[in-house]
Amino acid sequence: MPRTPRVRLDQPRAPRTRLLPEYDPEAFGRFSERIARFLGTGRFLVWMTLTIILWVVWNVFAPTALRWDEYPFIFLTLMLSLQASYAAPLILLAQNRQDDRNRVTYEQDRKQNERSIADTEYLTREIASLRMGLGEVATRDWIRSEFLDLVKEMEERRSVFPSEPVSESDEGDR
Repeated sequence: MPRTPRVRLDQPRAPRTRLLPEYDPEAFGRFSERIARFLGTGRFLVWMTLTIILWVVWNVFAPTALRWDEYPFIFLTLMLSLQASYAAPLILLAQNRQDDRNRVTYEQDRKQNERSIADTEYLTREIASLRMGLGEVATRDWIRSEFLDLVKEMEERRSVFPSEPVSESDEGDR
């Protein structure tokens, strides 16, 4: 009885063969965005209109042997349906990619706004504390008024107590 090989968990598995070709989703997304941008321009509408006009004019007025699409223009309808069937998913893919970019941008803006609000609140608190601190700081006008009050008080005391002669021993103490 043959033994099955032991599965080693410390080794990665061999890659499986893929049936579908691999592609870079980013490259495909960029390509689809370029197409979607072109489909949304006036240039595309002008070229599409000219192509349809030439198609119809050729298939109406050209010699019968050179016409490739007779009057009901079934082949033209098929081509326009094919173009629409590819354009719609490419446009949706481009919109999804734009939504993803917008979502990232909005998230970054939201975080920046949160930081700005936090900074503003911090600065508001700092300004409030400075104002409270300034309320306790002696200002120039307050010091002047205090000095004036002291000078008045000293003058009042001088008028009540006339000045006594200062002896030399008092001057040495100073």
